[in-house]
Amino acid sequence: MTTDDLEIFLVAPPGLEGVLADEARAAGFATPEASPGGVTTRGNWSEVWRANLTLRGATRVLVRLGEFRAFHMAQLDKRARKFPWADVLRADVPVRVEAVCKRSKIYHHKGAAQRVERAISETLGASVSKDAALTIKVRIDDNLVTISLDSSGESLHKRGHKTATGKAPMRENLAALFLRAAGYDGQEAVIDPMCGSGTFLIEAAERAAALLPGRSRSFAFEKLATFDPAAFEALRAASTPAAIGGVRFFGSDRNAGAIANGRKNAESAGVSEAIQFTEAAISDLERPEIAPGLIIVNPPYGGRIGNKKLLFALYGTMGKVFQERFSSWRVGIITSDGGLAKATGLPFLPPGPPIDHGGTKVKLYQTAPLP
Repeated sequence: MTTDDLEIFLVAPPGLEGVLADEARAAGFATPEASPGGVTTRGNWSEVWRANLTLRGATRVLVRLGEFRAFHMAQLDKRARKFPWADVLRADVPVRVEAVCKRSKIYHHKGAAQRVERAISETLGASVSKDAALTIKVRIDDNLVTISLDSSGESLHKRGHKTATGKAPMRENLAALFLRAAGYDGQEAVIDPMCGSGTFLIEAAERAAALLPGRSRSFAFEKLATFDPAAFEALRAASTPAAIGGVRFFGSDRNAGAIANGRKNAESAGVSEAIQFTEAAISDLERPEIAPGLIIVNPPYGGRIGNKKLLFALYGTMGKVFQERFSSWRVGIITSDGGLAKATGLPFLPPGPPIDHGGTKVKLYQTAPLP
């Protein structure tokens, strides 16, 4: 198994693979290529660590360890026992195996997972546990067995410093990708007039301050035979935070609890000095004395049928406020309902692709700078 030219797969929220590829390219990863479900790049183990630590948009980072053909269980068993597990795994760290079978003579995914688990435990001596932090992913497609490793552990949207959430929270990596898709470059002001627990603003402020998204958490790769703690610490220390210089991010919400959560989360992330939170309805939104930037908002769009009329009125108010008070600002609205987007009266560009947000398909509707 060559370890200086690994195939690394960055898992992305479906529909935002191209945006994650842009982020990986900007971060200097080798020839990132978007495909359904994520982005493929190549590199050594240090690049695996860097992807987990620094990419804001990835859901997790998978590493392809190798592949072989198997047409029946006995062959899978035999070849799994010859696989060089000790190159990557440690005998003292428990593992679990997840398997998927497609168009193959081996079609029983649970049986396939058990064979690989047994091969690992009997050849390496590692214990198997359904709660293990390390996951080996086995994909059997057209009788080709591909072995990958989840190097992240917990999903990367769990930054490790969010303490308070409200209803229907936006995942951090999804917020980061929507910001990038809306043209946010880390330099401009951002307003979220329905900020909830502050995810968009905190992600924007962290990027502006060059704070690593993975700085507060641990990763599954720290339990691998290939892990070098000193080299990883050097990688973490090589990042230099930047000064934001005053308040550039503005969040408001009519819910006092949401505002309290937002302040708590911003404090925990170390960006509270750059974000101003205000308890206010959308109709009371005021333009800050700052160069125009981006307004991004994830307003309510679901709910019971009876609420639809209220939502149309809310979107109408939102559009009116933006057009009357925010000339030269760009607007990005995330919603599942094109009719609600239209109700704003805003001059939207063609919307982006449908994105899965908590089981609902949403789209990003955005404008050029408003007249």
